[in-house]
Amino acid sequence: MNFKRFWALLVCRNYEFLRDRSTLTWNLLFPISLIAGFAFAFSGPGLALYKVGVLGDIGGNSSAFLQTRYVQFVPAADRLAALTKVERHQLDMLFDPTGGRYWINDESPKGYLLERVLRGADAPPAFSKQTVNGRVIRYVDWVMPGVLAMNMMFSCLFGVGYVIVRYRKNGMLKRLKATPLTPLEFLSAQVASRWWLTLGTTVLVFVGADFFIGFPMHGSYLNLLLVFAIGALSLISLGVVVSARTTSEELAGGLLNFLSWPMTFLSGVWFSLEGVHPFLQQCAQVAPLTHMIDAARAIMIDGAGLAEISGHLLALTAMSAGLMAFGAWQFRWE
Repeated sequence: MNFKRFWALLVCRNYEFLRDRSTLTWNLLFPISLIAGFAFAFSGPGLALYKVGVLGDIGGNSSAFLQTRYVQFVPAADRLAALTKVERHQLDMLFDPTGGRYWINDESPKGYLLERVLRGADAPPAFSKQTVNGRVIRYVDWVMPGVLAMNMMFSCLFGVGYVIVRYRKNGMLKRLKATPLTPLEFLSAQVASRWWLTLGTTVLVFVGADFFIGFPMHGSYLNLLLVFAIGALSLISLGVVVSARTTSEELAGGLLNFLSWPMTFLSGVWFSLEGVHPFLQQCAQVAPLTHMIDAARAIMIDGAGLAEISGHLLALTAMSAGLMAFGAWQFRWE
């Protein structure tokens, strides 16, 4: 691999992107406008929905409270993890029908109403009250990592997959083939250019959104950057696979949309995957976007360290290596 040829192609690709002011502006303003819109839309009290975590078997319990309509009962296998959700208002109540206990947050109006419902449904009172306290996690705080990862996904997939196909269609790859440039040097320059540009725009978006809206950050900024760095590499590798032999821009656009939109809806960008079908939850684990979002949320909201997100990092690293190797093997100049 010749470093001079690699560097020359890298600089040219960077100039091409930076001179396209409309694309650069879109990459910066689109995620910020989305985050600002969610912050405004969910700044009020929200909808009157109730969510109760239940310790033990829900179906095998005869408590009248579990038959209450318009309340979503979700299994809670880990009591400590469920209590953390109650502290942060992600669960309105934690209910233990076998042990005769329940937990609510004294600062939660939904928890207060559910307590009244519980005591009315299972009168006379048979449960002892216990309380927890914690800062509420806004929906905009929860959705922020998903919006950043989604913006990175579109930038990586279309910024590499679509661009290489355009090069092939207009004959640029045929001209590059006549030079001493090797496929490894060409693909490495494309990947490196898109990688640092994506990370740079993501950092700018994060800093700008955090300045105007403010987000909780309980973990390490370096760990969050590491997650986005490896995640961006895996998404770029997926774009390389799509562009390896595709000759039509229309086909490339269709394939990229076919990959990106299911990932958007099944990777937990807008809503939690806890309530969806188990088969879809398993399918979501194949997508690199799922691991990016889960790891980023764990760092920002739960303060997770590298040990806690090691599974996500290993999955992203394996996807990056496998997809990049397959894309390089399948790559053709024409």
